[in-house]
Amino acid sequence: MKIAFDAKRFFHNTSGLGNYSRDLVRILSEYFPENEYLLLNKNKSERGADILNKPNVHFVETSKGTMSRQFKMGKDAQQRNVDIFHGLSGELPLKWDKKPVKKIVTIHDLIFVRYPQYYSFFDRKIHLWKFKKAANSADKIIAISEQTKRDIIQFLKVSENKIEVIYQGCHKAFKAQQSNELIQNTKQKFNLPERFVLNVGTIEERKNLLNVIKAIKDTEIPLVVVGKKTKYFQKISNFIMKNKMEKQIHFLEGVSMNELAIIYKLADIFVYPSFFEGFGIPVIEALFSKTVTITSNTSCLPEAGGSDSVYITPENYLDIQSKIKFLWDNESERKRRADKGFEFVQKFNDEPIANQLMSLYKKILQ
Repeated sequence: MKIAFDAKRFFHNTSGLGNYSRDLVRILSEYFPENEYLLLNKNKSERGADILNKPNVHFVETSKGTMSRQFKMGKDAQQRNVDIFHGLSGELPLKWDKKPVKKIVTIHDLIFVRYPQYYSFFDRKIHLWKFKKAANSADKIIAISEQTKRDIIQFLKVSENKIEVIYQGCHKAFKAQQSNELIQNTKQKFNLPERFVLNVGTIEERKNLLNVIKAIKDTEIPLVVVGKKTKYFQKISNFIMKNKMEKQIHFLEGVSMNELAIIYKLADIFVYPSFFEGFGIPVIEALFSKTVTITSNTSCLPEAGGSDSVYITPENYLDIQSKIKFLWDNESERKRRADKGFEFVQKFNDEPIANQLMSLYKKILQ
């Protein structure tokens, strides 16, 4: 079987869609090495270089020209006689020739429809048009959660039969055992507190970091934050300065994937009170790290967190506060929930996800 991927995000996104793309190609190439996997894009980067070194994974430079991703990439894949073209980030090429090719698109979320205030008018219109177009032309749609499946049916008016839910996994670093030397180096490099609560994710309004900071105000609980700053960070910074919390909140930058995996493991509690997610990979990362997780009782987050994570109402910082304090003061409860969470998260391991993907590929070729 020869499978082509739209590899723009594979090569150029550092988190989110990039991690999904790289992990998907990595696990397929490892568990089904008999197939050929083509990564189509106008250029490549150092990201995913280890995956591209595999003998069954190849980079294909797309034809040059204006909007080549939309107008040339599909035909480039067909010229190489691929069996399947998989769009990994909600889009498919707009132009194809007459050669047969099956099309799959992964849709991660429709947050731009549910929370339009976070997006410009132009971005909302373009996203919706692209997603509808891809959903209509695809033979199958992969939704990364049951929540996303419901949103696709509701907002894109797609038949339920066309959609398969296949969860994401997470980077292999979170399942690895890092050396004691690297652990000590990471502690020293980032000057980590002896005990701390961790938050990971882009520092934007939807992720709701401000309510975490409000929750730990007037406590001595340290908070470590790892995430890209947006203009919302100014709001966070103003609150921290006003309440003299500068020594309590630690913002980390330049964190590698291995260092991030260590930071998860060192944290007492992981807190992720997002208002809405398509899936919530950081929750999975925390559970693989055996770190007890507090997350929202909304969208897909209970799907990712399982029955032994602790759930909060994201709008209510007092709810977040009470749950953090409860776990902070109860080591045995933290360990019990972390162990149960680790059992639950095995369903997001590489092999079951690879098997589900390959089963879908084979099914649409029958």
